[in-house]
Amino acid sequence: MEYEIKPKNKLSLGLDELWQFRELFYMFTWRDIKVKYKQTVLGVLWAVLQPAAMTALFTLSFGHLIGQSYQLNMPYPVFALSGFIIWNIFSSGLSSSANSMITNSNIIKKIYFPRLIIPVSSVLVSIIDFFMAFVIFIPVLYYYDCSFHLRALIFVPLSILLACMSTFGLGLFLAAANIKYRDFRYILPFFIQALLFATPVIYPINLTNNKVFEFLMLLNPMSAPIELFRSSFTNSQMDFTLLTVSISTSFCLLLIGIYYFRKTESYFADLV
Repeated sequence: MEYEIKPKNKLSLGLDELWQFRELFYMFTWRDIKVKYKQTVLGVLWAVLQPAAMTALFTLSFGHLIGQSYQLNMPYPVFALSGFIIWNIFSSGLSSSANSMITNSNIIKKIYFPRLIIPVSSVLVSIIDFFMAFVIFIPVLYYYDCSFHLRALIFVPLSILLACMSTFGLGLFLAAANIKYRDFRYILPFFIQALLFATPVIYPINLTNNKVFEFLMLLNPMSAPIELFRSSFTNSQMDFTLLTVSISTSFCLLLIGIYYFRKTESYFADLV
């Protein structure tokens, strides 16, 4: 039997190889879930309490002001909670995936498997957290006399997919960069916190007429997922320009992340 060894395409996910090692997705994801909630009293309920607590905080602080100043087409608690449960896919997934290669350094040194599995599994954990919070979001939605429209069948899965794509792309880049430059572990929490306030999570997109801020909002890869998710239970019209630019940014981040990860993965075991 002959084997032909070829260099990997730096823009390829290597789906054939990932499929061969598909059991590892379950193993790494389940392990990360157990580690994340190990020795906690509330366990996976933290996935619900975190967005709920942030929603309550901002509702008490700014909810009345924003609700009176802008036409939200929904009560502010629904507005904020819908933003946070989508945002948490990005913030939690990015934080985990960026540090995933260092966290799993012992495994990387010992055996071979597609390295992409590690950051992907970290993002999958954040999706499970989303569904835990989504179960609570549904009764909140109906408590405030809101309901999903038929287009939610398309908009909700699409918003999750776009959020994961942004998280995966940026997470791949940071996971690879964090191995060589450990400064990223200190920069990342500040970056996520700053990006929260440049994302329409706690306030509407039309908050200000500042052109620079509007441009940053367009470039934000999380703007489209959040707006798509909210449009699934409102009659508001989607901003086509916002969707186009934001989705394009997500796609560019994905390509950059895959390229940089593939380019640098050959020396991961030497650096970790």
